Amino acid sequence: MLSKNQLDIVFGRRSVRVYAPGEISSADVQRLLEAAMAAPSAMTRDPWRFVTIRTPETLKKLGAALPGGSMLPAAAIAIAVCGDIEAAFESNIGYLVQDCSAATENLLIAAHALGLGACWVGVYPAEEAMRQVRNLLKLPSNIVPLAVISLGYPGEQLDPRTRYNEAFVRKETW
Repeated sequence: MLSKNQLDIVFGRRSVRVYAPGEISSADVQRLLEAAMAAPSAMTRDPWRFVTIRTPETLKKLGAALPGGSMLPAAAIAIAVCGDIEAAFESNIGYLVQDCSAATENLLIAAHALGLGACWVGVYPAEEAMRQVRNLLKLPSNIVPLAVISLGYPGEQLDPRTRYNEAFVRKETW
């Protein structure tokens, strides 16, 4: 059973948009990707694919291309979360989005657990954002960009929180 302290890792995960200087080790990046790939997927198809980006020029271009991506040039690394539509259950975009979203959340929680700051920048379903990410990262046509995650050492401290709202909960029926 989870203790309150173990759940604090979930409540403490916040969208960090300000980063302090410092490189993230390859070992930590691998751990983040391992956590992402530990997510559930429809019929265990694991359609997620990832592109790691450390090049400052590419981070800058991604930041300019994506609404909400202004923090990307300051990040130590970004990870583009993509999905292979051919690998998704029934080649269905709905399953692909669910699977890659679960992987993204795992990655974000793992980043917080490692003491890193991270922010989910949505790409899918915005056609122009998808086009620009496809071009910048040279993605093949079967690969759908869903999100870009900025990562770095936190340059801001945000208090843990929950956004629980009783009004959003129904019991047994609507």
